Order: sequence, then C-alpha cells, then structure tokens
Amino acid sequence: MLKLVTAGVTSLFFIASPLAYAQAPSGGAAERLGAADVNTLTDARINIVKTALQLTPDQEKYWPAIEDAIRTRMKDRQARIANAAARRNELRDRSPIEVLRDRNPVEFIHRRADALAQRAADLKRLGDAWQPLYQTLNPDQKRRMAALTIYVLREMRSAAEQRRLQTEADDAEQ
Repeated sequence: MLKLVTAGVTSLFFIASPLAYAQAPSGGAAERLGAADVNTLTDARINIVKTALQLTPDQEKYWPAIEDAIRTRMKDRQARIANAAARRNELRDRSPIEVLRDRNPVEFIHRRADALAQRAADLKRLGDAWQPLYQTLNPDQKRRMAALTIYVLREMRSAAEQRRLQTEADDAEQ
C-alpha cells in the first residue's frame, strides 16, 4: 500500500511539474511541449490517479466522465496558452511605445474574464464528474486521493512561485 502511494506520488511529481510549467505564458517549456506531449502527460496523470485509487468494478462506471473532464480541461488550457502565445507574438512585432500607446485595458479585462470563466466552467465540470465517484470511495481510497491532491497542489504552488521569481528576475534584467 505504502509502495503504491509512494510510486504514485513520485510519478505525479514528474508529471505535474511539466504540466505546471506548460501553463507559463512566458515561453520556455510551454513552447517546447506539443499537443502530443501534453496528451502523453495527461494520459500518465490519469493513469496514476486511477491506479492510486484502485477502483472497484462498480466504481469504474464513474471514471469515463472524470477522464473526459480532465481531458477537456487540458485541451482548454492548451487553447488558452496558444492564445496567450499568439497575443504575445503579435505584441512582440510592435515597439514597446506602440504597445503602451495602443493598449486597451477594457479589452484586457474582457479577455481575462473570458479565460477565467472558461477555467471556472472546466473546474465545475471536473467537480461534477468527481462527485458520484467520490461518494463511493472507501476511507482508504479517500486518503490516497487526499495525499495525491495535497502533493499536486504543493507542486503547483511551487511552480507558480518559480514563475513569479523568474518574471521578477526577467523584469530586473530589463
């Protein structure tokens, strides 16, 4: 049991870290990860969670909705990253003075609101998909799920902090 959780958490570390960096709109890993790479990482993430939970045959019937919600969320995330990269490339072709002169804060607020609304809808769909399965999990499965969740959240927080520090360092160099 402990070996399974340890293996799952270790594997999740290797999977969650690149996914967190793939969200970074500043380039780097996001530009190197193609759709096939993201699909492979998503498949691995799904398999780790499913393996760690050790679902019973009765619980398996709830899994397709969860997997679909995870995949939809990842596709939408990749679309947001692509949109941000396209916007960044569009602005890169212009001088900083032009960018500042022509900026439209209202348009920015609308783009941000649309992105947040999409993320919220995806997260709601994921929560709705998990609800029926979660109600059938035994205490041991719930503990494994909690351990994976805590680990992933810590990794995401660490990745966000790394991006923030990198952005500050990049800004200081300019």
